[in-house]
Amino acid sequence: MHVHAKRLTFVPAMLPFFFARRYLFAKGSSNAIHIISGISVLGIAIGTAALILVLSVFNGFENLLAGLFGYFNPEIKITPARGKTFVADSALLEHLRQTPGVALVSETLEEIAFFEYEGSQDFGVLKGVDAYYARINDIDSTLTTGRYVLQEGDIFYAVVGAGMSHKLRVRIEGNLFPLRVYMPRQKTGHMEQPFTVRYAYPVGIFSIQQEFDNQYILADLEWVRELLDVPEGTVSALEVRCQQGASVAQVKARLAQVLGNGFVLRDRYEQNEAFFKVMRVEKWMGFAILTLMLLLMAFNMVGALWMLVLDKQRDISTLRSLGGDDHLIRRIFIGEGLLLTALGMVLGVVLAVALYAAHKQWNLIEMPVGFVVSSYPVEMRAEDFLPVTATVLLIGLLASLAPAARAVRVPAYWREE
Repeated sequence: MHVHAKRLTFVPAMLPFFFARRYLFAKGSSNAIHIISGISVLGIAIGTAALILVLSVFNGFENLLAGLFGYFNPEIKITPARGKTFVADSALLEHLRQTPGVALVSETLEEIAFFEYEGSQDFGVLKGVDAYYARINDIDSTLTTGRYVLQEGDIFYAVVGAGMSHKLRVRIEGNLFPLRVYMPRQKTGHMEQPFTVRYAYPVGIFSIQQEFDNQYILADLEWVRELLDVPEGTVSALEVRCQQGASVAQVKARLAQVLGNGFVLRDRYEQNEAFFKVMRVEKWMGFAILTLMLLLMAFNMVGALWMLVLDKQRDISTLRSLGGDDHLIRRIFIGEGLLLTALGMVLGVVLAVALYAAHKQWNLIEMPVGFVVSSYPVEMRAEDFLPVTATVLLIGLLASLAPAARAVRVPAYWREE
């Protein structure tokens, strides 16, 4: 008796699915229903693939730009909570370098300066860096011309951003003309010059991202401290590189405990928070626009289900005569819509994955010459499949409601006209 009761509760629960599956794959009285159903499945497949691929394209650009920012922004950046600079003594630096998870700590000092090179003049940001800086972010790998060196003996050099080099018309070959750097004096007498002037020879040009290329010139840290006339150990930021495999969030928390109050610690996302927020808003706006397109495609499925209801009125009447209630009829046709949607969604996922793999293998869409990558950046993420699945199934459910409501209105005794 107990087994028989279980079977009685199991069969009614699965009965709508069995009917929906039969209506989906069985031959109907009209081929038009199957044609329209096929078109609706194809539309859902194309819409699903488009949703996945658009999210993947935004992921690719986000990763690309995050990688480019990584050549200039460290994994963790420490700045003072108040003011522009602070003094990092040797004891503090040693303590930070001994923190678990920390690989390197670099001292940097930034200030706006006026630059002149062979008659060309412009304002920019002078950034003094120490010997660890190139190992923090591998900036030497971003050089398009020249080499990365900041001092040789008594000669000081500068590495210039591509945008600044264009504005100042810097020539690396020959290295005959120095770059003049003007820095306002903090206190000057009536007969003193208002600017401190120092010279550095440009030896390299780096290209990372327009925001950095158009502003920055890198120079030796001690040379910049002398130019600014600040005490030994003065920095505007400490830049940290974590050990391979270490959690940036955990290292950041440990460093915050070491430093205490008075400092602001930011990871790479926080250093460019506004930019990445805009990228994510654009990503989900694109998702919303394609969802509207998918909604329009779902009208094909509404038509297919509506015609199926009209075609199966005799079956519905028979079910009612056998005791089928409104709930059962409604579930059959909602299940039919969800099956159509699921079939289209699976085909769309397969199509998206196939196109993604083909692009990765053969670079289907190439970028213009001179761009930082040769092919369109695309990255497929597992977490994107959840919102896509939920959205597509919700659209399928909404498209099934009207035909299901029409099926419920079919009477128990129906006579074909």
